[in-house]
Amino acid sequence: MQRRIFVNESPNGTVGVAEPDPQAVQLASPREVRRVLVSSFVGALIEWYDFYVFGIASAIVFGRIFFPAVDPAVGTLAAFATLAVGFFARPIGGAIWGHFGDRIGRKRMLVLSIIVMGIGTTIIGMLPTYAQIGVAAPVILVILRFLQGIAAGGEWGGAVLIAMEHSPKRRGLSSSFPQMGLTGGILLATGVFALVALLPEDQLLSWGWRLPFLFSAILIVVGLWIRLGIHESPIFLAAQKAAAGATGTVKQQAPIIQVFRHPKALIIAICLVVGPFAISSVYSTFAASYGLLVGFNASQMSTVVLFTAAIGFVCQPIFGALSDYWGRKLVVTIGLVVQAVSAFFMFEQLNAHSLPGVYLTMGIIGVGHAICYAPMAAWLGELFPTHLRYTGASLGYQIAGSVGGLTPLICSALLIAGGGAPNTLYVVLFSVLVNVIALVAVLFARETSKDVLV
Repeated sequence: MQRRIFVNESPNGTVGVAEPDPQAVQLASPREVRRVLVSSFVGALIEWYDFYVFGIASAIVFGRIFFPAVDPAVGTLAAFATLAVGFFARPIGGAIWGHFGDRIGRKRMLVLSIIVMGIGTTIIGMLPTYAQIGVAAPVILVILRFLQGIAAGGEWGGAVLIAMEHSPKRRGLSSSFPQMGLTGGILLATGVFALVALLPEDQLLSWGWRLPFLFSAILIVVGLWIRLGIHESPIFLAAQKAAAGATGTVKQQAPIIQVFRHPKALIIAICLVVGPFAISSVYSTFAASYGLLVGFNASQMSTVVLFTAAIGFVCQPIFGALSDYWGRKLVVTIGLVVQAVSAFFMFEQLNAHSLPGVYLTMGIIGVGHAICYAPMAAWLGELFPTHLRYTGASLGYQIAGSVGGLTPLICSALLIAGGGAPNTLYVVLFSVLVNVIALVAVLFARETSKDVLV
């Protein structure tokens, strides 16, 4: 017999099951909250290290070792296309992980995602190159990147939700911890690659590039140990209990169907994240490749990206916490404006071959990204009720992530269309456009920082 439930209309227009009384939610102890926040940060750091080390390798070495039979510029384009495959897979992962995360729990999906990501990344580190097995090498690389994307699609939603649902009164701050994990993953991946980039070029291309991927095998053990020690979200458990006791005349639909039947919140979520996602790809991936084109070396660009990620890492909890007090709209708007303006100056300094200027402008863009990115996790989660939150927030974030994955490819194509370096006008205009889209979404999104989480 199919279970029957009540149907209710949530503030964002989503139809779903009866939600629990917020007063009935048994809040986690401060010790458990701290443990969950540390776990969400470390687990997210490990998963995003795996995901972004691929992006750095795409910018620096993959074009030469997996696509050596083509022009260097086209090889880089092909490497970025392979990078984009992972971003296209992320909405699929978000739908899969979100469905089961909303049905059986956040914790189980987090454990599974880190296993899948770790296996895929480690195998990449052992993959033969084009010179060894021919065209099979890039084909296998694409398959493994797709697997990474599936895992990453479920990671963000689970990590963010288990953090904010354990600490519902300071959601901006608590959800910034897994957001820090993303920035920390970029930081760690860039740092590790900066070290291997110090190797002579022949050693870097023959075996050095493999070390950051094989390092994942160690990280996966640490991540699993941490994640297995946390408890399920108390808000999710209360929602499960409320749904189990509800009766009515309409059967429960799959979370993804409910989200798509009332798409306003989903569309807003997608557009909100487009700006931060695209800009992070500009400064963490495309800028590194562009820097090589205009005369910087791999070590210099890796170090600059490392510096930028470090700034973002430090700023994340600050602006996450401020969004709890000032509201999501104000903080995100400030960050989007800073991102849009600083993109022009970043490329100007790259073209001028001024390393201090590159550090300064990329540092500013890193701050701008942290300002608008830190509150996004809480904001997206707040747009959906508990029984749809994993699916809705993950889909919004990961569909926007597909645009972020395309960004290096789009920027490379725009650079070629503009006549090549140093003609970056089209790239700058694209950077402004994605931020304008996000600003429009801010106008239409409701302020949720003071809402009760149910």
